[in-house]
Amino acid sequence: METPVGDHPDPGPGMPPVPGGTTFLGRHGVSPVTFGYLCVVFFFVVYQVLGSAFSVLIFGLSPDLTEPGGFRVFTGIAQMAFLLVPALLVARLASADILYYMRLRRPSLPSLLVPMVGVFSLQQMLQVYMVFQGKIPLPPEVEGLVNEMKEAIDRTLVSLLSSHSFPEFLGVVLVIAVIPAVAEEFAFRGLIQRSFEKGIGAVRGIMTSGIIFGAFHLNPFSIVPLMALGVYLGFLAYRANSVWVSAAAHFFNNLIPVAALYFGIADEKVITGDLGDMSFGTLMAVFWFSGVIFLLSTYYFLHLTRKPAGDGRGAESS
Repeated sequence: METPVGDHPDPGPGMPPVPGGTTFLGRHGVSPVTFGYLCVVFFFVVYQVLGSAFSVLIFGLSPDLTEPGGFRVFTGIAQMAFLLVPALLVARLASADILYYMRLRRPSLPSLLVPMVGVFSLQQMLQVYMVFQGKIPLPPEVEGLVNEMKEAIDRTLVSLLSSHSFPEFLGVVLVIAVIPAVAEEFAFRGLIQRSFEKGIGAVRGIMTSGIIFGAFHLNPFSIVPLMALGVYLGFLAYRANSVWVSAAAHFFNNLIPVAALYFGIADEKVITGDLGDMSFGTLMAVFWFSGVIFLLSTYYFLHLTRKPAGDGRGAESS
């Protein structure tokens, strides 16, 4: 049977158990799963609905992205005001110790760096997936509409991620990589996933929050890659017992296309993962080679975060 949020949570490294019933949700008997879904609805309304409404009021239905500076500033402010701050405030309902509940502990340097290899290799695998997804046959009338939607999304992304000077590049990195990495990880891995873990266990909690993370972005063409990324980030945060690890990996994931566009390594195809010029054999080689790198990095990450011999608690596992 589910226990209320805040009732006898598992103690983290160096953290004593928190007595049951000491939090608002514990006193009112709100289950962790219920609280997790309420958080999802809350963030969707606050960020997607209210945030979009403010965006329309300021920029109109069709914002001019030829000069995207203002829209970038609004995006960064919206991430902080409608995700980061609410996540910290709502977490107070679930625990008197936000640092413990949201896993805001300092990780080791290797546990921050190794997942970057995992993220990069996972990106390559997902780009190959996107190629095959794009080859799924659709009725002509549907295909035309889908292509128009994809092109519109791609144009928007390229406009937001492109930079033409180093100061602009730093601004794009801040808005596209740094702020979302912190705000989204606090909301999804620090608060939502943590709540699901307490109600349905670690594996299902990670899977559930990862799926919700993918759907939350409202991009139907990238929903599967976003879900896969969400699950991986959830695994990182859980295993390292630190949301900063998933935030660092999230940052690196968002940094890659920004840096690629700035340094001219690739054109807008870096956004869509369109490797359509490659043969089937080459695509599969990229997929399997990247998969091996991903598995090796994950194995090493597990080694880094394993429980010390003779210790019942993991140094970095919960």
